[in-house]
Amino acid sequence: MKKESLISIQQVSTHYNIEVSFFDSLQEYGLIEIVVMEEVQYIPIEKIKEVERIWHLHDELEINLPGIEAITHLLQQIESMQGELMTLRNRLQRYQEE
Repeated sequence: MKKESLISIQQVSTHYNIEVSFFDSLQEYGLIEIVVMEEVQYIPIEKIKEVERIWHLHDELEINLPGIEAITHLLQQIESMQGELMTLRNRLQRYQEE
């Protein structure tokens, strides 16, 4: 992974006022992937919004990490089903046009 597509956990931690240990917990639950380069921990830049969403669930709604893991899994299933539904709708529309 290129360093340009990563942001250090320290930067994210400072910006959002999140403890660095929170990121380790997220990795333990499989919610994010931490990349280590030259002894510095990074996360992919495209995961910032996901970290922000997880932090809000944890901090504002006081949902624990197992709960966040379940919520994340369910949201991924919903996204997958929405993609499948869109594919099926497109197929149906092609058949209706014939």
